Formats: sequence, C-alpha cells, structure tokens
Amino acid sequence: MRIAYLGPPGTFSEEALARCDLAGPEEPLPCASIAAAYDALLSGDADGALLPIENSIEGAIGTTLDLLVHRPGPLIRREVLLPVRQHLLARPGVRLAEVTRVLSHPQPLGQCARFLRARLPDARLEPTHSTTDAAIQVAAGLAGAAAIGSSVAARRYGLAILAEAIQDAEENTTRFVLVARVDEAPTGRDRTSIAFTLDRDRPGGLHEVLGELAARSINLSKIESRPMKQALGHYVFFVDFEGHRLEEPGAAALDGVRARVHRLHLLGSYPRT
Repeated sequence: MRIAYLGPPGTFSEEALARCDLAGPEEPLPCASIAAAYDALLSGDADGALLPIENSIEGAIGTTLDLLVHRPGPLIRREVLLPVRQHLLARPGVRLAEVTRVLSHPQPLGQCARFLRARLPDARLEPTHSTTDAAIQVAAGLAGAAAIGSSVAARRYGLAILAEAIQDAEENTTRFVLVARVDEAPTGRDRTSIAFTLDRDRPGGLHEVLGELAARSINLSKIESRPMKQALGHYVFFVDFEGHRLEEPGAAALDGVRARVHRLHLLGSYPRT
C-alpha cells in the first residue's frame, strides 16, 4: 500500500507508520501537511493516509477531525498509539542561552509549553508544517534557532539534542489513524468511530443519542465536539465506542442513533489497540 503521511522523513508520523501492522508491504509517501496526505488518498495517489487525531497533552487534532467530516469518504482502518518524546534540537556547538527562536509544528510547541516558559521565556515560537521541517531549517543554519522534534530527526539532519524529553508530561502519547477507502472486517476486539450533528438545539438531544448506546451497554471511549464552521452554536459531535458497526449490538445502536440525528457520519470500524 502507498501510505501518505506528514513528512518529510523523520517525523513522528513516519515512526507511527512503521507500527501500522498491515498485511502487505508499505510504500511511504511523505506529504507537506496533514491535509495534503488526505488529498493524496482522495485523488488516488495513495491507498491510505496516516493522520494524527489526538494527543494526550494537547487533545484532539482539529485538522484531522474536520477533514473526516467536511470531506467525507475515507474510513478509519487502523489506530496507532505512539509514545512521543520531544527534544530540543540545535546545530552542534549551540548553547541553550543562544537560542532566540524555537521552530516546530504547533502541536509540539503546545506539548512543551511548560519547558518553553521556564527555560526559553523570551524565545520567539515559530510554527512549521512538521517537526522535520523545523529540523531541516535549523540544520540549514537559521540564526539563533532550535527545533522541537524527535531523536530520529536529530540523527538524520545532524543536530545535537540540547534538552531531552521536554514535553509537559512524561506519558505523552499521540494517537494516529490510518484512513483508507474501506475499513476492517470484524475481529472481535474492535472500535467504531462516528460523528453526527443534531437537527436543532433542544434539551436532552445529545442525551437521547448517547442513550441509544447506553441502553445496549456499549462502552464509549471518547466523546467531544467541534464547531461546524457554519454559525456560532452549531457543533458536530465525535464519538468512539467499543464494537464493530456491522455486528450487534453496535449495528442496532447505530440504527437508533441515525433516527435521532440530523446527519450521521460513519468514520470506520477497526481493531482496538
């Protein structure tokens, strides 16, 4: 399979790709952004796209959630949980006191907020397309610059690690999903992801929807909302629950949910990690 991911090589997305555990060989296709990886799947240039969807420190990756709902079609086929250790990278010989700007993807900048406030309070934070993009710019000789990224990126681009494991929490994990044209057949240990909108703002509307799952003793592993980007107060709700969409009791619950929502998006069923 040709798998698109957020590149260039050396990103955490590339590390997660190695853990996808697909049956056949994978041909990595690095892309400049999360949206570009998704576009590669939609256009047929890739057979799948590996996208970060959630981080244990920073929460949901809004870009990925929005793509799944506003440009529907691909389904989640796998999930990958990747422990993430963020490091401060600079050219060899650069000292921490000399760093005046820190480059990285917005997610790592948020994941390392405590370190940045304590150790580099005056440094300018500059968002980049990816951690590897930041590492490449620093390696090219950007004055006063350091990057937040992986040890893999440090080795690949000849950078030194100024500070190790600078993320705000030791247990920093990013959840990735592999989306493709089809999801997986039931395995007996599955998770289903859905998204839905309500037809109007009414008391108890969300409770009624979740009641379809609770009445069948289905365990929810995640629920959150995102703005619909249409008008203030309009939201799309994302729910993950245990079970496969084609098997009972999940199939019956989805029929009940469908009858109570304005629009239901089936985002896929896949083996639980």
